[in-house]
Amino acid sequence: MRLYTNAIKISRRGLLGGVAAVGGSLYLAAADDLDILYSEAKREGALNYYGGGPTATHQRAIDEFSKSFPGIEVDLAAGFSNQLTPRIDEQIARNKMKADITVLQTIQDFERWRRAGVLLPNRGPNFDQVLDTFKDADGTSVGVRVYALAYAYNPDLVGPDDIPKSALDFLRPKFSGQVISTYPHDDDITLYLYYTIVQKYGWDYMQRLMDNKPRFIRGHLGVTQEIARGRAALSFDVSASSVVSGAGDGAIKVTFPAEDRVPIFETRAGIFKGAPHPNAARLFEAWLLSRDYQSRQGAWSSRKDVAPTGGFKPITDYNTASQFRDFMLDEPLVADLRKRFESYIGAVSGDPVLGGGGSNR
Repeated sequence: MRLYTNAIKISRRGLLGGVAAVGGSLYLAAADDLDILYSEAKREGALNYYGGGPTATHQRAIDEFSKSFPGIEVDLAAGFSNQLTPRIDEQIARNKMKADITVLQTIQDFERWRRAGVLLPNRGPNFDQVLDTFKDADGTSVGVRVYALAYAYNPDLVGPDDIPKSALDFLRPKFSGQVISTYPHDDDITLYLYYTIVQKYGWDYMQRLMDNKPRFIRGHLGVTQEIARGRAALSFDVSASSVVSGAGDGAIKVTFPAEDRVPIFETRAGIFKGAPHPNAARLFEAWLLSRDYQSRQGAWSSRKDVAPTGGFKPITDYNTASQFRDFMLDEPLVADLRKRFESYIGAVSGDPVLGGGGSNR
């Protein structure tokens, strides 16, 4: 750490550290540490990054990282988390890691790996700036992006007087065949969303919803795109940040329920013990948590000092359903819910949409 008064000297990569006013001075966090870390990472020369969900989100991050830190070749393995985690588990079982770092929505996998002792504790630069609710205190995983499931609609198909205010509004006969959602038994955060709905309105809600002929697809990006293109009118299952990021091309509007809770979740990063490029992984995680990068991600940051964008309020100002972690760790409940929702909706079908922003299952 360095405290500079009057003349300020900052390295090119010092901007990754936290910067705050202290008695008229600037307090710079760990610029020297990052320079050392970059030097070590360059010697490794590579990074194997396993990113859950839409490919484009991870590729954009890699492109920006590579411009700031040349000399580190990043290899991306992208896909749904239920495709990536078996590959990682196999590497762990063989004690031959290829993955250096992963970013996933499935918080239960990080908890499983933490209990098994296969994650590398890393309280690196910028870790202390992350809200406590979005990280493990031991540094084994940390939230890098924050998401919320909101309502969304196509204004050409849904008039101002018909904008839903609660989950019950999606049962209106006028919306028959026009509602779209991901499969709750395929996507963890959507499972949590549906759970909050049936907890409030009862299981009869599901039969009434199915009577209204909703359409189910795989991946929140697809939900956003179908509404924006007019092939669906509305949904209570939209990743708000995917709209802010431009996936809807401006033809979709986000709104938040007046009477129901908003599920929130974070994607987390974790570094593996035995990773072939641990310093590159530490550098990449520090960069993902940097104030500069976090301020350009749209919607909400996991950091305390980054304001939301896209016209959103701070995530804590909404009526949130924020027990996603506890929910996912209740394995018997989750398994039972998957079966029960499948009994209403039917088996998952179709290919997931992974081309752009969205959630991460």
